[in-house]
Amino acid sequence: MNVDKSVVDMWENYLDSIEENPEETKLTYESWHFCDNEKDANELVELVLKGTKRATASLHMLYEIENERVPSAGNLNILTDWDGTAKCVIRDKKVSIVPFGDITEEHARIEGEGDKSLEYWRRAHIAAFGGDTDSLGIDFSEELLVVFEEFEVVYP
Repeated sequence: MNVDKSVVDMWENYLDSIEENPEETKLTYESWHFCDNEKDANELVELVLKGTKRATASLHMLYEIENERVPSAGNLNILTDWDGTAKCVIRDKKVSIVPFGDITEEHARIEGEGDKSLEYWRRAHIAAFGGDTDSLGIDFSEELLVVFEEFEVVYP
């Protein structure tokens, strides 16, 4: 997979900003964009840059199916727009695994999407997660586990 030069540059600039030698660092990162479409990916990263979006949610089962590690506090990520251009570095502050039905107004507010209400969050995520479960042949359920990542922008 080709990584945009802006991602490499942002990582090196971030390391310089914390006085970490890029050649010797043990720090690692992942680079990704939100969602599976250009409009949402670009809008959501802009919400992060404005400080409105400080969390994200995903289905726990997808980590298992894709054999990926569940995020944990301290993880560093470079968020990009849809085209892969680096926009910022974030650090996970807290990662919770909760049933979909236990997501609260506070979760919805800090995820920062739409009108920031729990009702909006539930509608949007039932649509998104329902697409995932449908493609896997699984019925959507309020008991499905959600990985809820709270993060902070650490660069720029």
